[in-house]
Amino acid sequence: MQAFSVYLIVEYNRYHRAVFNSTVNKITGDVNTKFADVQQYFYLQKTNKVLIEANRILYNKIKANYSIPDSGSKSFVDSIKVDSLLRYQKIKYFDARVVSNSVSSQNNYIVLDKGKLDGVKEGMGVIDPSFAMVGIVTELTDRYAVVMSLLHRDSHISGKLLKSGETGTINWEGFDPDFITLNNISKSAKIVIGDTVISSGFSTAFPKGVLIGKIEALYKETSNNNYKIKLHAVCDFRDLQYVFLIDNKDQDGVNEALEKIKKQP
Repeated sequence: MQAFSVYLIVEYNRYHRAVFNSTVNKITGDVNTKFADVQQYFYLQKTNKVLIEANRILYNKIKANYSIPDSGSKSFVDSIKVDSLLRYQKIKYFDARVVSNSVSSQNNYIVLDKGKLDGVKEGMGVIDPSFAMVGIVTELTDRYAVVMSLLHRDSHISGKLLKSGETGTINWEGFDPDFITLNNISKSAKIVIGDTVISSGFSTAFPKGVLIGKIEALYKETSNNNYKIKLHAVCDFRDLQYVFLIDNKDQDGVNEALEKIKKQP
């Protein structure tokens, strides 16, 4: 009888030890999984920042960002010498983090964590890490910049068909944040579904070639001789985390010239 009791106690202890070990293993596994998830989260954050920095460096090396200064001019050029041909950087990119973003109203804005103290100016163009158009800086504080998103009813930016070269105006009709519209394209233009629309380069905010959208569909306007073209925006406005601001060294000079023209009688 005593041997049988000892056997029961041993079996009892084995059973509870097995249950205990199973529970501990499950808890340990859950903790390890959660820890791995947290570790992966911070790893992805670090990786994302590395990629953003890599993109910034690459954007700043784009050939179109440089020009050869006029050898006949004696004025001092305050910019960066980059090679033996005395090319100077006229467009510079620097990154910023999105701290606020809206996509559901008629007039959407984005707030960035860079402001006047970081060299941001009104009228600067903003793109995402895939070189897709986001919007234009409209308001500033010392530490923050407000961007008028492409998803704004008052946003009117020049866009160009990549294949045929016709230019029109990019607008948002206030419905789906994945889609924008290209207007003022003549019905005589050769338009291909799937073609890319890029920035025309007709403003100082964006250099030529910034991605805007892919042609999804087109409709003939009844009131004029133009097409209304539906574009799928390249930028994912729902998931903006980091962007690049475009610092065009020609911006102040062009704006000054335009202001002089406006003041003429």
